[in-house]
Amino acid sequence: MTQKDDLASQTKAAKLGSMQSIESDITPTKEEKQHPMLKLALEIGPLLVFFFGNLRGEWLVSKFPALSAIGGPLLVATALFMIATVVSLVISKIVFHHLPVMPFVSGIVVLVFGSLSIWLQDETFIKMKPTIVNSLFGVTLLIGLMFGKSLLGYVFNAAFQLDETGWKKLTFRWGLFFLVLAVMNEVVWRNFSDAVWINFKVWGTMPITIAFTLAQMPLIMRHTITEPVAETEE
Repeated sequence: MTQKDDLASQTKAAKLGSMQSIESDITPTKEEKQHPMLKLALEIGPLLVFFFGNLRGEWLVSKFPALSAIGGPLLVATALFMIATVVSLVISKIVFHHLPVMPFVSGIVVLVFGSLSIWLQDETFIKMKPTIVNSLFGVTLLIGLMFGKSLLGYVFNAAFQLDETGWKKLTFRWGLFFLVLAVMNEVVWRNFSDAVWINFKVWGTMPITIAFTLAQMPLIMRHTITEPVAETEE
């Protein structure tokens, strides 16, 4: 074998390995298929903790006076949100053996902006967190498409198995949707009270996201790849 042939063989093997790695990231794991409700609970659980922490912030401070050092109800809720986020990520790593992309990135932003909010006693940072996260996801998805990459497969790996055209269309739609969520968050937190913003964050964003997801079902159904039925041994 010539040096040229050997180099071509190595290049082909590297590409094959890369493709297999991408496929393993997109294909749902056995644990994700077995525990879909746990995965959902881990993703929305920290938000519910955040809502409860703000709603009962004063009660929590009266029961646990040490929390008063953190700040007002919103900052107490932020601290609880940070703890719940870390716990959620740890459980995800233990149960599913990997960290889901969206919660992981969101968790990093929560810890950074939450810490800044508590340290500087400025609630602005935690209010801007959804704007930063949604903008990051939206821009990343759209830039990925510009380079021919449908990155949404890494986000919805446990939910859908689509062909290439389906992933591209769905990625484009979700990219725009994330940017819309970012704009909506900016409008709400800058123009309404903290209570309105928190209710929008917990009880508004989720129904909007669910409604948008349901609206994509016709596209998803058209481009779903049916898994072959395994042959049974005689």
